[in-house]
Parts: sequence; structure tokens; C-alpha cells
Amino acid sequence: QVQLVDAGGGLVQPGGSLSISCSASRPIASMSRMGWYRQGSGNQRNFVALVIGNNTDYVRSVKGRFTVSTDNTKNTIYLQMNSLKDEDTAMYYCYADFSGQRYWGQGTQVIVSS
Repeated sequence: QVQLVDAGGGLVQPGGSLSISCSASRPIASMSRMGWYRQGSGNQRNFVALVIGNNTDYVRSVKGRFTVSTDNTKNTIYLQMNSLKDEDTAMYYCYADFSGQRYWGQGTQVIVSS
């Protein structure tokens, strides 16, 4: 079983930056995959970034703007978001794949608005 706690969301102006975090109840290295998804006004939860081993994939719309980092001592991953746009507004959810099961954080809200 894995528990994920998301934090750090907030209101930011277009072009601004924000970092959100995901604290896991197990070591990051024990996860097969970890990453971030987001859900905007629709009911779908869309892929943002996914870490598999030493490789990180990003959805095309955030490449060059978003970066995933890991702090193994704190069992935490981060999503550094730069040059934020209105369309980045969403609830952001941490995701982990552990022992063949999917786990989700509770989400943290990011609002990009002037």
C-alpha cells in the first residue's frame, strides 16, 4: 500500500512559477513509476509527466516548462512549473505505480490567472 500526499498548489499569474510536491509513504526507488496528472474543467485526468527509472516523459504542452525532481531522503517528488499559462489551470495529482497497483494523491489545485 502507498499513500501519496500532494501539496503546494495555489494561485499564480501567467508567466509565473510554482512548485508542487508529492510525499510518498514508501521510498521513491521502490516505485515502478511516479509522476503527475492533471484534471481541468473536464472529467478526464490527463498525463503531465511520468518518471520511469532515470527517464522522465512530459506531455508535449509542458515540455521545456515543467521539470520533475526527486528528493529520495524525503520520499518526495516535485513538479517545478515555469512560464505558466492559463491552460495549466487544473487539479494536479501525484501518481505512483507500486507492485502492479495504481495510487493517487488527493490532488493540489493550481490556478493560473491574472
